[in-house]
Amino acid sequence: MKKVSRRLRELQRQIEDRPYQPLEALQLLKSTATAKFPESAEAHIRLGLDPKYNDQQLRTTVVLPKGTGQTIRIAVIARGEKVSEASTAGADVVGSEDLIDEIQKGRLDFDLLIATPDIMPQVAKLGRMLGPKGLMPSPKAGTVTADLNQAIGEFKAGKLEFKVDKTGIVHVLFGKVAFPADDLLINLKALQDSIDRNRPSGAKGRYWRSIYVASTMGPSIQVDINALRDLKLAGT
Repeated sequence: MKKVSRRLRELQRQIEDRPYQPLEALQLLKSTATAKFPESAEAHIRLGLDPKYNDQQLRTTVVLPKGTGQTIRIAVIARGEKVSEASTAGADVVGSEDLIDEIQKGRLDFDLLIATPDIMPQVAKLGRMLGPKGLMPSPKAGTVTADLNQAIGEFKAGKLEFKVDKTGIVHVLFGKVAFPADDLLINLKALQDSIDRNRPSGAKGRYWRSIYVASTMGPSIQVDINALRDLKLAGT
């Protein structure tokens, strides 16, 4: 059994065993982030889904209005004029069949891979390598597209892909602890809206089971999901 550090035990004592109002939970998240490095804000959401069924899988994207606080390296696999379009749009790594070969040989110096539809048959050979790492381009994730300018711009600005894991839980980073609590709340609300908007057709019964937030090295804090879903923010 993993030993809990004294630092974490002391922080856990500050957390009451109850659902917190969303903003209160995020303020508590910030106050319990005491690691010696810039921590991220994480959401861990249990949904009433059984992903072994095709109609209960959730894989989609969310655009975080306040950004992720992270700098991501984007690679693009394309052909012809789309290669220069990707470079102009801000892609960090660009190529065609040559980049496919380099990835096959182990090149993975990027956080996100985008491909144009015409080259996907060649990219498919990377599935066994990229799939387990969550890097395989997918139309559902917005990473198979001909509109490279828009896709690169959105992902650089704070668009994230997320999916439900095999246990029915979604794990998402939704900002940095250094963000103001109000900005974290805006991002968390956008995530909740995306999950509701993309509810799988096979979801039965109670969709939302629980939501917890935490800093990278901090304790989990339960959020009142009904309060979050009922929350009305300016512009939402």
